[in-house]
Amino acid sequence: MTLDQYISSISARYKLGNATEHSFRGDLQQLIESMEPGIRATNEPKRQKCGAPDYILTRKDIPVGFIEAKDIGDPDLDGKKANKEQFDRYKSTKNPFIFTDYLSFHFYSNGVFSTKVTLGEVRNGKIVPLPNSFESFTYLFKYFCTHLEQTIKSPKQLAELMAARARLLADIIEKALLSDEETQENSSLKDQMNAFKEILIHDITPKAFADVYAQTIAYGMFAARLHDTNLDS
Repeated sequence: MTLDQYISSISARYKLGNATEHSFRGDLQQLIESMEPGIRATNEPKRQKCGAPDYILTRKDIPVGFIEAKDIGDPDLDGKKANKEQFDRYKSTKNPFIFTDYLSFHFYSNGVFSTKVTLGEVRNGKIVPLPNSFESFTYLFKYFCTHLEQTIKSPKQLAELMAARARLLADIIEKALLSDEETQENSSLKDQMNAFKEILIHDITPKAFADVYAQTIAYGMFAARLHDTNLDS
């Protein structure tokens, strides 16, 4: 899919008048994987419901970046109002991130805004392409998919990065548990919390369990990686 085809496709959906942010996700996924054949863009609705980013971009099963997509024309892509809590949580992980409304793309590196580029804009109820931005977007996106983040150089930096990831994971786990309770689903995660309540802490809440679970995963995986004999993999 080319950028012209992408704009044409989302424009056709937008004209229908009943499109939501979910309507364009397949188009963006197809664009991403067309622009960078080595990249896989995974879009899982169940994960998004739990508070995880809309897309995870991987190369050979290794995450290289994340994308959070809002509806076309979202007024807070800067994350200063309605999206602030969510965007701040994602930025705190220091992962490469893109926040987008499918037309405007805001690029972040190490939790800091770097630049933005707009592929089209809404005029009189129609999406008008901005072809002069296509070349810049192509360069920025390819750089986004290949750029290596800074090496961790201090214990403080490591602690901050791990804590941010643990907080994000805890939030996702808590929302997954609350969703299970609302739908009366018996997921493996819910079974683990029930076992934890029965054996260890009888009155633990989903929020407290999510915090314990997230820290166990984050620091347990760090310890495992520390003793990994295949550090080049």
